[in-house]
Amino acid sequence: MTDFENVLNKINDVKVIDSSIDYDDYKPLNLSVSNESLHYENLKTADDFDKYIKKFLNKSNSKVAFGGYNERRNLYQRSSIFNDSKEEERNIHIGLDLWIDSGTTVLAALNGRIHSFKFNEGLGNYGPTIILEHEVENLKFYTLYGHLSSESIQNIKVGQEYKKGEKLATLGNATVNGDYAAHLHFQIIRNLEGNSGDYPGVCSTQNLSHYLQNCPDPNILLKIV
Repeated sequence: MTDFENVLNKINDVKVIDSSIDYDDYKPLNLSVSNESLHYENLKTADDFDKYIKKFLNKSNSKVAFGGYNERRNLYQRSSIFNDSKEEERNIHIGLDLWIDSGTTVLAALNGRIHSFKFNEGLGNYGPTIILEHEVENLKFYTLYGHLSSESIQNIKVGQEYKKGEKLATLGNATVNGDYAAHLHFQIIRNLEGNSGDYPGVCSTQNLSHYLQNCPDPNILLKIV
Protein backbone atom coordinates (compact mmCIF):
# COMPACT_ATOMS: atom_id res chain seq x y z
CA MET A 1 0.00 0.00 0.00
CA THR A 2 0.99 3.62 -0.50
CA ASP A 3 1.32 5.96 2.49
CA PHE A 4 -2.06 7.46 1.59
CA GLU A 5 -3.71 4.03 1.44
CA ASN A 6 -2.19 3.16 4.83
CA VAL A 7 -3.83 6.24 6.32
CA LEU A 8 -7.19 5.22 4.86
CA ASN A 9 -6.75 1.64 6.02
CA LYS A 10 -6.34 2.71 9.66
CA ILE A 11 -9.80 4.33 9.70
CA ASN A 12 -12.63 2.08 10.87
CA ASP A 13 -16.44 2.04 11.05
CA VAL A 14 -17.09 3.96 7.84
CA LYS A 15 -20.36 3.85 5.94
CA VAL A 16 -21.61 6.04 3.12
CA ILE A 17 -25.22 4.84 2.86
CA ASP A 18 -27.97 4.04 5.38
CA SER A 19 -26.11 3.12 8.57
CA SER A 20 -28.85 0.67 9.58
CA ILE A 21 -27.84 -1.72 6.77
CA ASP A 22 -25.15 -4.13 7.91
CA TYR A 23 -22.32 -5.05 5.55
CA ASP A 24 -23.52 -8.65 5.79
CA ASP A 25 -26.44 -7.49 3.63
CA TYR A 26 -24.13 -6.27 0.84
CA LYS A 27 -23.48 -8.45 -2.21
CA PRO A 28 -20.68 -7.94 -4.76
CA LEU A 29 -21.94 -7.31 -8.30
CA ASN A 30 -19.79 -7.87 -11.38
CA LEU A 31 -20.70 -5.49 -14.21
CA SER A 32 -17.46 -5.97 -16.10
CA VAL A 33 -16.96 -7.18 -19.65
CA SER A 34 -15.87 -10.52 -18.15
CA ASN A 35 -19.41 -11.23 -16.91
CA GLU A 36 -20.76 -13.19 -19.86
CA SER A 37 -24.25 -13.40 -18.36
CA LEU A 38 -24.69 -9.68 -19.07
CA HIS A 39 -24.63 -10.49 -22.79
CA TYR A 40 -28.04 -12.11 -22.38
CA GLU A 41 -29.61 -9.23 -20.45
CA ASN A 42 -31.53 -6.33 -21.96
CA LEU A 43 -29.97 -3.37 -20.11
CA LYS A 44 -30.56 -0.57 -22.58
CA THR A 45 -32.56 1.67 -20.21
CA ALA A 46 -32.39 2.70 -16.57
CA ASP A 47 -35.63 0.84 -15.94
CA ASP A 48 -34.16 -2.35 -17.43
CA PHE A 49 -31.11 -1.98 -15.23
CA ASP A 50 -33.18 -1.27 -12.13
CA LYS A 51 -35.10 -4.52 -12.69
CA TYR A 52 -31.82 -6.37 -13.13
CA ILE A 53 -30.44 -4.98 -9.84
CA LYS A 54 -33.62 -5.80 -7.92
CA LYS A 55 -33.63 -9.34 -9.33
CA PHE A 56 -30.00 -9.74 -8.31
CA LEU A 57 -30.67 -8.51 -4.77
CA ASN A 58 -33.78 -10.65 -4.35
CA LYS A 59 -31.98 -13.76 -5.57
CA SER A 60 -29.06 -13.17 -3.22
CA ASN A 61 -31.30 -12.07 -0.32
CA SER A 62 -29.29 -8.86 -0.04
CA LYS A 63 -30.05 -5.16 0.32
CA VAL A 64 -27.12 -3.50 -1.43
CA ALA A 65 -25.18 -4.50 -4.54
CA PHE A 66 -21.67 -3.08 -4.68
CA GLY A 67 -18.51 -3.08 -6.76
CA GLY A 68 -16.96 -1.63 -9.85
CA TYR A 69 -13.54 -0.33 -8.84
CA ASN A 70 -11.05 -0.75 -11.71
CA GLU A 71 -13.78 -2.54 -13.66
CA ARG A 72 -13.91 -2.38 -17.44
CA ARG A 73 -17.57 -2.00 -18.49
CA ASN A 74 -19.62 -1.89 -21.67
CA LEU A 75 -22.50 0.04 -20.11
CA TYR A 76 -20.94 3.43 -20.97
CA GLN A 77 -21.16 2.86 -24.72
CA ARG A 78 -24.60 4.47 -24.90
CA SER A 79 -23.23 7.88 -23.83
CA SER A 80 -21.12 10.22 -25.94
CA ILE A 81 -19.56 11.53 -22.72
CA PHE A 82 -17.32 8.46 -22.69
CA ASN A 83 -16.90 8.04 -26.42
CA ASP A 84 -15.38 11.22 -27.78
CA SER A 85 -14.02 10.28 -31.21
CA LYS A 86 -10.96 12.47 -30.58
CA GLU A 87 -9.87 10.47 -27.54
CA GLU A 88 -9.59 6.84 -26.47
CA GLU A 89 -12.85 5.37 -25.16
CA ARG A 90 -13.33 5.74 -21.40
CA ASN A 91 -14.76 2.51 -20.01
CA ILE A 92 -12.86 1.69 -16.79
CA HIS A 93 -14.70 2.62 -13.60
CA ILE A 94 -12.51 4.15 -10.87
CA GLY A 95 -15.01 4.57 -8.04
CA LEU A 96 -17.19 2.20 -6.05
CA ASP A 97 -20.89 1.84 -6.90
CA LEU A 98 -23.46 0.99 -4.26
CA TRP A 99 -26.79 0.01 -5.85
CA ILE A 100 -29.89 0.57 -3.72
CA ASP A 101 -33.23 2.39 -4.05
CA SER A 102 -33.54 6.11 -4.77
CA GLY A 103 -34.22 8.15 -1.66
CA THR A 104 -31.72 6.13 0.38
CA THR A 105 -29.72 8.24 2.82
CA VAL A 106 -26.13 9.07 1.87
CA LEU A 107 -23.66 9.67 4.70
CA ALA A 108 -20.46 11.66 4.97
CA ALA A 109 -17.64 9.13 5.05
CA LEU A 110 -15.51 11.22 7.39
CA ASN A 111 -15.44 14.58 9.10
CA GLY A 112 -15.12 17.18 6.38
CA ARG A 113 -16.51 20.21 4.64
CA ILE A 114 -18.15 20.81 1.29
CA HIS A 115 -15.47 21.63 -1.24
CA SER A 116 -17.91 21.98 -4.13
CA PHE A 117 -21.13 20.69 -5.61
CA LYS A 118 -22.70 20.68 -9.06
CA PHE A 119 -25.50 19.30 -11.21
CA ASN A 120 -23.53 17.39 -13.84
CA GLU A 121 -26.13 17.07 -16.57
CA GLY A 122 -26.30 14.66 -19.48
CA LEU A 123 -26.85 11.01 -20.28
CA GLY A 124 -24.32 8.95 -18.38
CA ASN A 125 -23.14 11.81 -16.17
CA TYR A 126 -23.27 12.08 -12.37
CA GLY A 127 -26.30 14.31 -12.05
CA PRO A 128 -26.24 16.07 -8.64
CA THR A 129 -22.79 15.67 -7.09
CA ILE A 130 -21.12 16.69 -3.83
CA ILE A 131 -17.39 16.70 -3.10
CA LEU A 132 -16.19 16.81 0.52
CA GLU A 133 -12.72 17.87 1.60
CA HIS A 134 -11.03 16.00 4.45
CA GLU A 135 -7.80 16.19 6.39
CA VAL A 136 -6.45 13.15 8.25
CA GLU A 137 -2.90 12.96 9.66
CA ASN A 138 -2.07 16.19 7.83
CA LEU A 139 -3.14 14.65 4.51
CA LYS A 140 -5.76 16.54 2.54
CA PHE A 141 -8.00 14.54 0.21
CA TYR A 142 -11.54 14.41 -1.12
CA THR A 143 -14.56 12.14 -1.38
CA LEU A 144 -17.03 12.40 -4.23
CA TYR A 145 -20.71 11.41 -4.00
CA GLY A 146 -22.45 11.13 -7.37
CA HIS A 147 -25.97 10.34 -8.64
CA LEU A 148 -27.71 12.19 -5.81
CA SER A 149 -31.21 13.65 -5.71
CA SER A 150 -31.69 17.23 -6.90
CA GLU A 151 -32.79 18.17 -3.36
CA SER A 152 -29.36 17.15 -2.10
CA ILE A 153 -27.65 20.18 -3.61
CA GLN A 154 -30.30 22.68 -2.56
CA ASN A 155 -29.76 24.75 0.56
CA ILE A 156 -26.13 23.73 0.99
CA LYS A 157 -23.02 25.87 0.70
CA VAL A 158 -19.30 25.55 0.13
CA GLY A 159 -17.49 25.22 3.45
CA GLN A 160 -20.45 23.62 5.21
CA GLU A 161 -19.13 21.08 7.71
CA TYR A 162 -20.25 17.48 8.25
CA LYS A 163 -19.38 14.91 10.85
CA LYS A 164 -18.48 11.32 9.99
CA GLY A 165 -21.72 9.38 9.48
CA GLU A 166 -23.92 12.48 9.28
CA LYS A 167 -26.61 12.60 6.60
CA LEU A 168 -25.18 14.35 3.56
CA ALA A 169 -27.73 13.64 0.82
CA THR A 170 -30.16 11.15 -0.67
CA LEU A 171 -29.91 9.08 -3.84
CA GLY A 172 -31.59 10.33 -6.99
CA ASN A 173 -33.60 8.44 -9.58
CA ALA A 174 -33.06 8.10 -13.32
CA THR A 175 -34.69 11.43 -14.12
CA VAL A 176 -31.81 13.32 -12.49
CA ASN A 177 -28.91 10.90 -11.98
CA GLY A 178 -27.69 10.55 -15.57
CA ASP A 179 -30.32 7.93 -16.48
CA TYR A 180 -29.01 5.11 -14.31
CA ALA A 181 -30.66 2.70 -11.90
CA ALA A 182 -30.41 4.34 -8.48
CA HIS A 183 -26.97 4.05 -6.90
CA LEU A 184 -24.20 5.98 -5.21
CA HIS A 185 -20.91 6.50 -7.00
CA PHE A 186 -18.36 6.93 -4.20
CA GLN A 187 -14.81 7.92 -5.03
CA ILE A 188 -11.72 8.89 -3.05
CA ILE A 189 -9.54 11.52 -4.73
CA ARG A 190 -6.09 12.60 -3.61
CA ASN A 191 -5.77 15.58 -5.97
CA LEU A 192 -8.80 17.20 -7.63
CA GLU A 193 -6.54 18.60 -10.34
CA GLY A 194 -8.45 21.85 -10.54
CA ASN A 195 -11.92 20.28 -10.77
CA SER A 196 -14.93 21.62 -8.89
CA GLY A 197 -18.14 19.70 -8.30
CA ASP A 198 -16.93 17.06 -10.73
CA TYR A 199 -14.07 14.63 -11.34
CA PRO A 200 -13.73 11.77 -13.83
CA GLY A 201 -15.23 8.54 -12.52
CA VAL A 202 -14.44 6.55 -15.65
CA CYS A 203 -11.13 6.56 -17.51
CA SER A 204 -9.38 5.12 -20.54
CA THR A 205 -6.74 2.40 -20.57
CA GLN A 206 -4.17 5.03 -21.51
CA ASN A 207 -4.79 7.02 -18.32
CA LEU A 208 -5.58 4.14 -15.97
CA SER A 209 -2.32 4.11 -13.99
CA HIS A 210 -2.67 7.81 -13.18
CA TYR A 211 -6.24 7.49 -11.96
CA LEU A 212 -5.62 4.35 -9.91
CA GLN A 213 -2.83 6.21 -8.12
CA ASN A 214 -4.92 9.36 -7.57
CA CYS A 215 -8.12 7.47 -6.71
CA PRO A 216 -7.40 4.45 -4.47
CA ASP A 217 -9.91 1.65 -3.97
CA PRO A 218 -12.72 3.03 -1.75
CA ASN A 219 -13.01 -0.38 -0.10
CA ILE A 220 -9.72 0.29 1.67
CA LEU A 221 -11.70 2.86 3.66
CA LEU A 222 -15.12 1.17 3.73
CA LYS A 223 -13.87 -2.37 4.40
CA ILE A 224 -17.05 -4.00 3.08
CA VAL A 225 -15.13 -7.21 2.44
